[in-house]
Order: sequence, then structure tokens, then C-alpha cells
Amino acid sequence: MEIKVERNDIEKAIRLLKRKIQRDGLLRELKNRRFYEKPSLKKKRKQREARKKKLKSMRMGRQGANRDRR
Repeated sequence: MEIKVERNDIEKAIRLLKRKIQRDGLLRELKNRRFYEKPSLKKKRKQREARKKKLKSMRMGRQGANRDRR
């Protein structure tokens, strides 16, 4: 991963680096690899995350439909 520092603007470079790391999911990956996770627990976690994501997208879809009616 590479970030170019322009005109000695280190603060901006740090913000870009943080954004890039977050977008790539690097921090999440490091946290997950910190301790060993049994395959069965990993599967349950993935299912829980997928269910949470699906519910959130359904809520967002309904809110958008309600706004259109007004």
C-alpha cells in the first residue's frame, strides 16, 4: 500500500492511509487473525453478519420507499 505525501502535508496523508486501510478491510482482518477462530464459530459469525447486513438493507429500502410517498 502506498500513499504519496504532497507538499509535506502529513496530516492529509495519514487520513488517506486510514481511509485506504478501512476500505480494504485490513484492520478487520488483523483483529480477526489476532486469535484463532474455530471454523464452526467462524461460520456462525459470517451467517450473523450476513443476516445483519440483509436486515439493514431491507430497512434502508423501506425508508427510501416511505420518503418517495411524501
